[in-house]
Amino acid sequence: MREAQLGAHTVRSHGMTVARTHMHDWIILVLLVILEGGLLIIHPFYRFVGKDMMTDLSYPLKSNTVPIWSVPVYAMLLPLVIFIFIYFRRRDVYDLHHAVLGLLYSVLVTAVLTDAIKNAVGRPRPDFFWRCFPDGKAVYDTLGDVVCHGDNSVIREGHKSFPSGHTSWSFAGLGFLSLYLSGKIQAFDGKGHVAKLCIVILPLLFAALVGISRVDDYWHHWTDVFAGGLLGLVVSTFCYLQFFPPPYHTEGWGPYAYFQVLEAARVQCTENGAVQQPPQGDNGEEEDGGFMGLHLVDNPSMRREEDVETGRG
Repeated sequence: MREAQLGAHTVRSHGMTVARTHMHDWIILVLLVILEGGLLIIHPFYRFVGKDMMTDLSYPLKSNTVPIWSVPVYAMLLPLVIFIFIYFRRRDVYDLHHAVLGLLYSVLVTAVLTDAIKNAVGRPRPDFFWRCFPDGKAVYDTLGDVVCHGDNSVIREGHKSFPSGHTSWSFAGLGFLSLYLSGKIQAFDGKGHVAKLCIVILPLLFAALVGISRVDDYWHHWTDVFAGGLLGLVVSTFCYLQFFPPPYHTEGWGPYAYFQVLEAARVQCTENGAVQQPPQGDNGEEEDGGFMGLHLVDNPSMRREEDVETGRG
């Protein structure tokens, strides 16, 4: 059937239908945004900080190498731009919708978990001394706990070291992008095009460098960065697998929903006994191997659309 072709399911023709199907997912997504806003307001736990602990908490107070405003830009907007570019190439609204929804869930679930843990743990940052005592004059109470006299907002931020938010957001967004790209270019198709791994690793490398910058800026201990990266990577993997097959799967280049539509069309075509002539021209995908196999789809299962068209499925 013609509906089964790539390019037959666009935002204009099927966008609202797909969105309505996932209406509850979008509602929960809005609730996650509200929850994250609440977590940013909540006061973190102020744990005991004694004088003997200050040795590891007296690093200089520096500005961020990676500004906080830039994190949503490279962790969310950059993947979204890539998703839209691929949509205009393939015209598959299922792929676009599920990629966007999966990315947003990956980032927001990670953000909620990160800030909830931050507030509960209340671990001091490596530069806590200068946040607490900006004049360098340490004051402690009778129990040996710090009596801070710095700016309240700066002190409050100083109790949010574990885990690293920059790192968890980076791996949540760029980790999802890495999985998405590895599926689209069939990085694990067994054909030995090792250059594909460069495309897969690049987003992860950028996320790792962001994490390293947090240690270099003395905003986080290395364990904060490790935990944040692991959290973001695990969440992004789970969110990706909700919508797409594993990247090493033969159908890893498309979302589950697309193949379900193909199967439904095949069944309908079989029941009706319809036999149609195959469409002229290609479906917009490359027929050759591309440069070292680096193209969006290079998989025999792509022929399934043609099988549906001719009634052979």
